[in-house]
Amino acid sequence: MANEKIIAQKQAAVAELKEKLEKAVTGVLVDYSGINVSDDTALRHSLREAGVEYGVVKNTLTRFAVKEAGLEGLDEVLNGNTALAMSNDDVIAPAKVLYNFAKDHDYFTIKGGFVEGKVVSVAEIEKLATMPSKESLLCMLLYALNGNVSGLARALQAVVDQKNEATPA
Repeated sequence: MANEKIIAQKQAAVAELKEKLEKAVTGVLVDYSGINVSDDTALRHSLREAGVEYGVVKNTLTRFAVKEAGLEGLDEVLNGNTALAMSNDDVIAPAKVLYNFAKDHDYFTIKGGFVEGKVVSVAEIEKLATMPSKESLLCMLLYALNGNVSGLARALQAVVDQKNEATPA
């Protein structure tokens, strides 16, 4: 029979992971087998800069946590070496950093993930990773809005100029 102290520690770990999963807007599970120390250090640094929490997770404990958090679809990818990257603020950041890292390192693969409480496939994570950043999207929107306003101002000025030319002095 298992020691009650060990069981209590595991239950606490599951509860903590469940809470993190519920707070996160996005999470990505990866298989990190074959990563060396220098690559792992560089990856963790990139994730920290992006405001992403990253760590190795135990598959068995994670199965319990995802079930309690309502993310049961992740059960099938919880095998082998698994690490989890989560963000509470930026939906794109974990996917973008891990996708870019996986492009350069064949041994590193994305297994699956979730976005705003819904389990998503690897293809959806890759699509999310290739989207422009939030700042880029906002710049595009502002540029489009500014272009429309500038065009309207030019058109109004042309009307005023035409009326001024048509009116005798």
